[in-house]
Parts: sequence; C-alpha cells; structure tokens
Amino acid sequence: MKTIGYAAHSSDAHMEPYHFERRALRDNDVAIEILYSGVCHSDLHTVNGDWGPQPYPLVPGHEIVGKVIDIGSDVSDYSVGDHVAVGCMVDSCQTCDQCEHSEEQYCRNGMTPTYGAPDRITGETTQGGYSKHIVVRQEFVLRVPDALDIAKTAPILCAGITTYSPLKTWDVKAGSRVGVIGMGGLGHMAVKLAVAMGAKVTVISRSDSKAKDAKSSGADGILVSTDKKAMKEAASTFDLIIDTVPVKHSLDQYTPLLDIDGTLVIVGQIGPMEESMTAPLVMGRRRVAGSLIGGIKETQEVLDFCAEHGIHPECKVIKAEQVNEAFDHLRAGDVAHRFVIDMASLSV
Repeated sequence: MKTIGYAAHSSDAHMEPYHFERRALRDNDVAIEILYSGVCHSDLHTVNGDWGPQPYPLVPGHEIVGKVIDIGSDVSDYSVGDHVAVGCMVDSCQTCDQCEHSEEQYCRNGMTPTYGAPDRITGETTQGGYSKHIVVRQEFVLRVPDALDIAKTAPILCAGITTYSPLKTWDVKAGSRVGVIGMGGLGHMAVKLAVAMGAKVTVISRSDSKAKDAKSSGADGILVSTDKKAMKEAASTFDLIIDTVPVKHSLDQYTPLLDIDGTLVIVGQIGPMEESMTAPLVMGRRRVAGSLIGGIKETQEVLDFCAEHGIHPECKVIKAEQVNEAFDHLRAGDVAHRFVIDMASLSV
C-alpha cells in the first residue's frame, strides 16, 4: 500500500513529506486509514535521537485514530468502516508471562513500538501515525467507543494510558490525595482521570499561571513549587504524586510532600535525573517508582472509562504541514494541550 507521511530524515527533528509503502495485509492484520494522529513530546525526543540513534527516515506518531479499510482473512474483531485506534505498540511475543497477563508493554522479549523498531517478522522499520495509512495486527487494534469525539481521542492512546495505568496500579479511589506535577499534555489527563476516580487532586507547578487550566480540568487547587512556605505546609499530604515533567529535574522538593507509604511515580522523563537525597524516602517509608504505558486490555479500559465519564484531552487540531511548529512549542514547554494532526490535510 503506497502512502504518505511526515518523516524526520536526521536528528534535527525537522519533518518533511515522505512517500513510502505499508506492508501487504497478513491474515491477522487490520488496514487503517488514519484520520487523526496525536503529537507527543516523546515523538520529539525520539526523532531528536535523545534516546539513542534512530533508523531515519522516521515517521513518528503513536496516538492514532482511524477507520478500518481492509482486514485479513483471520480477523474477526473488526469490520470495514469501524472506528479504531492504535497506541504506542503494535506487537509483542504474545507468549511470555507479561503478555499472558495483558502487560504487553513489559513483554520479556521486547514489545514492538509503533515506530522506529524492527518488525518482528520482516525486520523492516515500523513507521508511525503521522501518515495516511497504517497496517497493524488485530491484537493491537483498539475499538473507539461511540461516545468519544474521534478528533479528540488520539491523545488517550498515550497521555491517557500513561497516566491511567499508575492511577489504577496505586489504587486511586474516592478520598485518595493525588498530586500531579506539570499541567501539560500528560498532566492535564492525569488530573481529569484522577478526578473521575473520586480523588482530591492538586496540580504542582512552578508558578500559578496554570491555575485556571488546573481548575477547569477539575483539580481542587494548585501548589506552587517555588513557594517554600506553601511547600513546607504541604508536607506529608499526598498518597500519590504523578510526575509528568519530561526533562531532567530534581525530586527532592517533591518527595517530602508524600505521606507515609506514599509513592511518586515518574511517567515523563526517560533518562538521567538529578542526584536525590534519600532522607525523605527513608524517614517516611516513601518510594519513587516508574511506569510505562499500559497493556492493550488496560488501554481499551481507559478509552471506555473516558467515554463513560465524558473525558476528552484538551486538543488543538492542526494541519500536517504545521507539525514543525508544534514541535517548536513542545521544545519551549509552553503547551497545556495536545496537538492533533488532521490527516485529511495530507494528500497521497
């Protein structure tokens, strides 16, 4: 299948139109016309080579919503015309203990990311959602509930599941006290999801400039991390903190905010962190953890949860040729929403 996308050809992260071919349908494949593709901060990190050398040319994008246009002979779960979604991975071994427990993201043999990785069968590089079409095995295709606006659904496939998974893992429920560091693409979804679970939610930010955004997303308030008095008064007041900051930073100002047995979960930064003091951890039996995305079952769960509770990411829909401008905003860190590419703006 001939198609077109936007690709980076080097680590300067500049995106250009790129013509390429998708594989022919295998028996268990679903062919999808992509309607919307979310722009994630990790796309910028990846094409920049921040996480290691990349197989350029590279088409990013792992927040994909589209329409089924063809199915393989063994596909039974989807039909032509269905609205479907694809997230951060497109394959795994399906046989290890993690895959059997619906935790494909932790596949012992390595899950296959949606872009920039070798296909498990052919070895060709997977290419992502900044394109008109994609072909994915049916086990990694998700159903989009009718109650969701398909123009605003794509970020749930990354920002949604990345924050939903730790909220579920650490059993957030009515009465839980949750802090969310950062009010960007990940942070605002963490707030909306935790609020829907019944938690008391506070946004933790370097200034009060995001106070209005925090309130509109359902947060009870905002804690300014540069306000030493306020931070001291907030000591030991959180059961769980979701850290969405996507760059190297210190945890020392945040760990004292946790109550005894509280957990700070890193979901934003992948890479080195600043040296931390252990005293707040030891003295309060506090912990620092990390969390990736979720498995396919849990990703379908968050889509259904968002549909049930009327949760949509805050999105700005852009044309494909605006993707480089979107990357500029991500570099500057001035985004309180998710960019979503309308693929109707991209002609084959």
